[in-house]
Amino acid sequence: MPTAAGSPSSSTTITTTSTAVDVTENPVSNRNEGGGGAPAASATQSWWESISRARSRILSLASVLSSPDLASLADSDRPARSLLDSPLAYAALSAAFSAPSSGSGDDPLCHWLYDTFQSSDSDLRLVALSFLPLLAGHYLSRVVSSSSSSSAANPPSLAGFEAVLLALYAAEVKARAGKPVLVSVPDLSLPSLYHTPRPSAPSRQPPSAATAPPPRPSVGILSPPLEPQIAVKSTKRACIVAVALDSYYKNISFMPSRSKIDLCEFVAAWAGQDCPCRFEFDDDDLNRSSLCSSSPSSSSSSPQVRIFFEDNGGIGGAAEEMRKLAIQEGPNGNHCDGEDEGGGASRRGSRVPLPWELLQPVLRILGHCLLAPLNPQEVRDSASMAVRCVYARASHDLLPQAILASRSLIQLDKSARKAAKPEIAPSNSSKPNTPSKPKKPEVLLVSK
Repeated sequence: MPTAAGSPSSSTTITTTSTAVDVTENPVSNRNEGGGGAPAASATQSWWESISRARSRILSLASVLSSPDLASLADSDRPARSLLDSPLAYAALSAAFSAPSSGSGDDPLCHWLYDTFQSSDSDLRLVALSFLPLLAGHYLSRVVSSSSSSSAANPPSLAGFEAVLLALYAAEVKARAGKPVLVSVPDLSLPSLYHTPRPSAPSRQPPSAATAPPPRPSVGILSPPLEPQIAVKSTKRACIVAVALDSYYKNISFMPSRSKIDLCEFVAAWAGQDCPCRFEFDDDDLNRSSLCSSSPSSSSSSPQVRIFFEDNGGIGGAAEEMRKLAIQEGPNGNHCDGEDEGGGASRRGSRVPLPWELLQPVLRILGHCLLAPLNPQEVRDSASMAVRCVYARASHDLLPQAILASRSLIQLDKSARKAAKPEIAPSNSSKPNTPSKPKKPEVLLVSK
């Protein structure tokens, strides 16, 4: 990455691993050592430099987007947080990313995102991470669209998008320091975690339990060690985007709601399954209109066949019903029993390959959007639709890990929605026209 330009180059080979900034280092050196008021002066100077950096980045973004209204955010007490929570800035940047020429090596918006993430200020890095759903969504969709179109010989340059993704990847490589991400699973042969023998009190244990070795938890590799990458190759594209989404998940509690909604919408478009099997586990009383604007067609469930037989009972009707249940060829090579009417009309992206390494951070993000108590209902509805699309896609692609994970999230979402419904008050046993006698006030006798 050439430091003279301060931004990603136009080449597809981008060196960002050597320019990754350690997020833990102190950006301000202590220049007032030895004095009694040195800590206070250093803290004040650090705060002022952080404010100055944030104001500089806001003014630069206002110039890039040609939006003078964004410059007013620089006058706030916490300009970086104001930029993070600004709907105006997010809408302006979303419109800029939607332009066909965005993402190239000379895109000034990608330059701004790259330089903002390389800043040592934590709030500015959060601002850069909040736009990752837009960047990753447009990037993956355009890669697939350009490879499938007739102009695959001269694909559009996406070096700007790739430079930002490589910067996020390089920062995570440095943070993990060549170590894998492990997960510890307790011994499931015991009745529960509370039955684990305590090593501090061996005398209280039975003789058989005292001689037996303590159970050892099994350790699984959640993510292997990361290798430094200097370019986004087709074989490493899913891994690089997955690591960037994992960085987003680690800071998801600070992300605005609009950013989470955009990610859920892009995930639903990446899955690309608009078939009725999305609602395979939904009950009849579930309000699907809150999840999807169009009403889904009837799915191939056994209760429908049973009801059809009870109502009609004819052999010809049974043959017609079985014909509807036959596997048919859908768009994009999808096989399903039917299609949802207008399901893909408002799609924001394209159907992309979804390997398990990319689905892991996606499902963790969807789980937060579904179950976090402080998320608004709009975020939960978007995540609910996205996880159902992921389940349908995993069912068609036969990915057992993704099927189990997405199905668990669907069941948790159903339980949460049922628990959130207001309880119906029990009806009065008396007739509505019968007037009820007023109760006499209770008289409390107090002995003197």
